[in-house]
Amino acid sequence: MTEPAPSPALRPPAAALARPGAGGSARALDAPAAAPGPAARPALTGRQKAAVIVRLLLAEGAPLPLAALPEHLQASLTEQIGQMRLVDRDTLRAVVEEFVAELDRVGLAFPGGIDGAIAMLDGHISASAANRLRRLAGASGKADPWERITRLAPERLLPVLEAEAVEVGAVLLSKLAVPRAAELLGRLPGERARRIAYAVSLTGGIDPETVRRIGLSLVAQIEAEPPRAFDAGPEERVGAILNVSAAATRDDVLAGLAATDAAFAERVRRAIFTFAHIPARLDPRDVPKILRALPQPQLVQALASALAEGEGAEAAAAEFLLAHMSQRMAAALRAEIAEAGRIRDRDGEAARAAVVTALRDLEGQGGLALLVPEG
Repeated sequence: MTEPAPSPALRPPAAALARPGAGGSARALDAPAAAPGPAARPALTGRQKAAVIVRLLLAEGAPLPLAALPEHLQASLTEQIGQMRLVDRDTLRAVVEEFVAELDRVGLAFPGGIDGAIAMLDGHISASAANRLRRLAGASGKADPWERITRLAPERLLPVLEAEAVEVGAVLLSKLAVPRAAELLGRLPGERARRIAYAVSLTGGIDPETVRRIGLSLVAQIEAEPPRAFDAGPEERVGAILNVSAAATRDDVLAGLAATDAAFAERVRRAIFTFAHIPARLDPRDVPKILRALPQPQLVQALASALAEGEGAEAAAAEFLLAHMSQRMAAALRAEIAEAGRIRDRDGEAARAAVVTALRDLEGQGGLALLVPEG
């Protein structure tokens, strides 16, 4: 009678029955089984690695401009983050080391997008070529027209708000940053501003594609404007010239302009900034910046010639400057003014014009902001 085969559950594993040699030994039957090694970690995909890096940076509080990515990449990244659960420390360390190594290998970074490329090449390509590239990018349907519009200066957007339908103006204001929208709204006539503000309340149900088409239309309209040879307006250019002209020449030119075109003469008058305008237009906290920008002998001549007027506007400007500097420096300057005696009219005018030029240069460099005159 044949003995039945042992049950599979009772059959010893083959490794335990192995004999280490020709003769063999039964000691292998009693040897403990080797501890299993660590399970091999599955390799992460590129999307998973990106999700790990983003999760780590967010945990550290780092700002991430993810909105700059195309929408399909934002959606893909968000879906991947939603699918992941836990990552062990070794995997995290490996992903971070690989990420840092990739950053170290980067030699150049490009801005991305046609607007970024045009901004980078500003001053190196012609205005007509830049406008043509922007029109082609808008026609391709890939670029967001509002990225271009929201970077435009208020002077370029104000005519659009004044000329377009109030509904278009409402969409435009809604796409701008709040401070920029408030600035533009404040520069509109009261009735127009109220109508556009009311129209904003009607934009709740507008669909994104309509907003995009409005943006494309506005970009085409703005880019259709011929490039201007001068950045500043005519009244600003005339005012800048008269700023550093002799007082007699300035008064004569303004009188002639008033007789020819009173409205233009008034705009020029408002654009003029002379030494006498300093108290009304300069923030007292910016006085030390002006003083540092001028040689002291020139500053002494300017103050001495202005104070010689006694009660005039230029004397008031000199006192304004002396009152808003350190007492020690003001005392030293007053002593030098007393020693200087009378300054020739020509030298005094040149020194006061140098003060105005230094102030305007600082304004152009962003070192200070002049106060806006009222009225």
